[in-house]
Amino acid sequence: MAFHIMAKPSGSACNLNCEYCFFLKKERLYPGSNFRMSDEVHEAYIKQLFEAHQVSQVTVAWQGGEPTLMGLDFFRRSIELQKKYRKAGIRIENTFQTNGILLNDAWCRFFHENGFLIGLSMDGPGELHDFYRKDRGGQGTFDRVLKAARLLQEHKVEFNILCTVNRKNADHPLKVYRFFRDELGTRYIQFIPIVERDNESGFQEGNRVTDRSVRPNQWGRFLTEIFDEWVKRDVGRTFVLNFDGALAGWLGRAGTVCIFGPTCGLGMALEHNGDLYSCDHFVEPNYYLGNILKTPLIDLVASEKQRKFGNDKRDLLPRYCRECEVRSICNGECPKNRFVETPDGEPGLNYLCSGYKAFFQHADKPMRIMAELIRKGRQAEEVMGILEMEENNLKAKFEKAGRNDPCPCGSGLKFKKCHGK
Repeated sequence: MAFHIMAKPSGSACNLNCEYCFFLKKERLYPGSNFRMSDEVHEAYIKQLFEAHQVSQVTVAWQGGEPTLMGLDFFRRSIELQKKYRKAGIRIENTFQTNGILLNDAWCRFFHENGFLIGLSMDGPGELHDFYRKDRGGQGTFDRVLKAARLLQEHKVEFNILCTVNRKNADHPLKVYRFFRDELGTRYIQFIPIVERDNESGFQEGNRVTDRSVRPNQWGRFLTEIFDEWVKRDVGRTFVLNFDGALAGWLGRAGTVCIFGPTCGLGMALEHNGDLYSCDHFVEPNYYLGNILKTPLIDLVASEKQRKFGNDKRDLLPRYCRECEVRSICNGECPKNRFVETPDGEPGLNYLCSGYKAFFQHADKPMRIMAELIRKGRQAEEVMGILEMEENNLKAKFEKAGRNDPCPCGSGLKFKKCHGK
């Protein structure tokens, strides 16, 4: 059985105060806690994680809050435990999501020596990053995060960028993308839409969102504008997880990224005290599965409650979604965002539906080309040459078209009303 656990050794504790962070309020679940994973929980987690997996690779994923608050010795200890409990022939991958503020040469040497894959949280160039990502004193953090990125590069640590897309930076898609690609020089990017429920609990309840949340049409435009640049020049050079995950849908393999899978439930969150929850986005009482010091991890992962959580993604999909032309790609996206009504009043529609739909429809032709290339054993990046050739052929037809001729683009309009304007 293959599953994924996001372990939070420092719980919700963080040295930043990002305005849109949904996890800071989770500290209310553990009043009086020091938010530090004990060695007992740590060893139980590693031992049970390895015992539960019967596959060739085990991923040990560290998140937060901010995991660097645990100090480097905690993760040195983790490497010892992993060596102690690993099975013969098993490959171990450690992933580590961080805001980068505390990274230094010692951290980066450790990451390099132990093959850690780092996720660095960054929201674009300085003025966009600093708008919401501030420290506890209200100061922007961009310069410190950029320094962390340069340190990771200097020490040859593999890292990707996790960029949240919010009401501010969503209006500047190419500025954000080109900064990561050209100025930062990263090859791996993931865009996460900020959909923040407007409530006091911090739980997934209510149907209103905060002003910091990205709007559906913003999200669709953001993906579309970046995709148009990426598909013309960066396929095979810059990897955008959102596009890779969507392409899997055109290949009939939806679910390589959990949000697009028909069901979910194989990605859980482990709190600092050993409590396991159904998902990182559902660390709240209704989705508590148990504690690994009392019940073996594999029993919690395979529990009826968790199976129901995963299957509800499919079983509670509204009819509007089940009949949608892009269902096989989207599958309703993440359950945490499914809190608005369909046009006919059925609950459970994804808040971002219209944006996703616009993007999937726009990307359909290039995605189909890439999917067909892959099926034939060729490289997806060949799409760039195909699209360039088609564009050149179309330009040649534009040059020959009369003002009252049908537009060669196939819109059905006269040339003067379309590309001849």
